[in-house]
Amino acid sequence: MKKVKVLFVLLIAVSFIVGVVPFAFAEQDGKININTAPLEELVKLKRIGPAYAKKIIAYRETNGPFEKPEDIIKVKGIGRKTYEANKDRIITE
Repeated sequence: MKKVKVLFVLLIAVSFIVGVVPFAFAEQDGKININTAPLEELVKLKRIGPAYAKKIIAYRETNGPFEKPEDIIKVKGIGRKTYEANKDRIITE
């Protein structure tokens, strides 16, 4: 009986995690959080392909979170034009 209770609790916990975690990384009102978005979300930004998405992820892993959306230009190869094309879609909160 105890094993059944433990399995039930685990099932509820896993269901909660599976239901909530995708929303933590998902777009928020069409906005993409460059501090948490996975590669699949980052490539939805204009002028950002898989290579630049990987650079964004590597930058935040090495340097910590971006403080403001404009900080995306600190990533090598991403310039002002890319920022300007995406400034209305990028968030850092």
